[in-house]
Amino acid sequence: MRETDQLRALAELIVRFGANVQPGQILAISSEPGKEPLVRAIAQAAYRHGAKFVDLSVFDVHLKRARAMYANPETLDFVPPWLGQRVLALGEHRCARVALSGPVEPHLMAGIDPELLGRDMLPSVPEGIAVVNERTTNWTVAPCPTPTWAELVYPQLDPSEAFERIWDAIAHVCRLDEPDPVSAWESRLDQLTQVARKLEALELEALRFEGPGTDLTVGLMPGSRWVCGRFSTIDGIPHAPNVPTEEVFTTPDPDRTEGYVQATKPLFVSGVVITGLRVRFEGGRATEIEADEGGGTLQALSRRDAGAARLGEVALVDREGRIGPLDTVFFDTLLDENAASHIALGQGYELAVEGARDLARINQSEIHIDFMIGSDELSVTGVSGGSEVPLLRDGTWQI
Repeated sequence: MRETDQLRALAELIVRFGANVQPGQILAISSEPGKEPLVRAIAQAAYRHGAKFVDLSVFDVHLKRARAMYANPETLDFVPPWLGQRVLALGEHRCARVALSGPVEPHLMAGIDPELLGRDMLPSVPEGIAVVNERTTNWTVAPCPTPTWAELVYPQLDPSEAFERIWDAIAHVCRLDEPDPVSAWESRLDQLTQVARKLEALELEALRFEGPGTDLTVGLMPGSRWVCGRFSTIDGIPHAPNVPTEEVFTTPDPDRTEGYVQATKPLFVSGVVITGLRVRFEGGRATEIEADEGGGTLQALSRRDAGAARLGEVALVDREGRIGPLDTVFFDTLLDENAASHIALGQGYELAVEGARDLARINQSEIHIDFMIGSDELSVTGVSGGSEVPLLRDGTWQI
């Protein structure tokens, strides 16, 4: 499949399956400089499928760098109110939303104080999480290949060859090589839905993760519910919040995480690559955060509010998806989190909890930061009624 064909196919998948843009609906796209070809292809696909208007918001990370370097540090947590108001307005007008992932300037923040970078959350705003929990928009996050991202992932290749390689990889993991990518994804989500139902039936009280550098127990609430990447708005519009998506996840008890965990993949957050991440939890809180590189940024983010050091998500990923078998670090949370089991510091998801009592206990935070802890060497065990149930061994479901 040639690059131009891949571009069109990816745009179609994002519009038809990911965001599932409806006739007469407004589509809001969040992007960065350097991603224009895919943005334009998405706009064309959206209008072909009946969108009323396509609105584009562009965030330039060079401005984020300038702010970290020269602004008064006391102002770095300031967010112009109209940015959040715009997100809330998208919900009020029942818009569709598309965000494009993949670093465009992966080395731009080199040398910047990580403590400063951790204080500036933009382009993320707290209202974004609120709209997700209110289910007022059909939305998706999808990868956008760029030459600079390709060079980060495949440094051993010639730049043009690397760009071709990342396009082929994304076409593969997004199932663009299938005769009908949308049908292929519906079949995969049917499988993941069945896994979620099996986990539900176990009535798990906790999860135990054991592997190299990891011995972690994550408590679940009675109302914790297992879901996969098949969402629906309050108006009944189905959509896939991640393209690609390979996870089943739930919202854990924010007070019952104990032990230590070692990340199995680098994390790219706030423009910083974090490697060798190690976190210790006590009483639900991350009490120690260390890393070989970039740890200061996550430390700063974990102090942002009372819930930033507690878990808001725990997700399990098997090796039947297409991302993990590539054995590639993409330095992009969307792809890397769907290659391996992961946990997330910060805000929990209401859609993965039932019952007023437990809904009131969901972790609250301005952040939601996933980091990958899964591998074939990691065993995941469920705890239910004092009994242990093997869930994942060697990346394979045991249920």
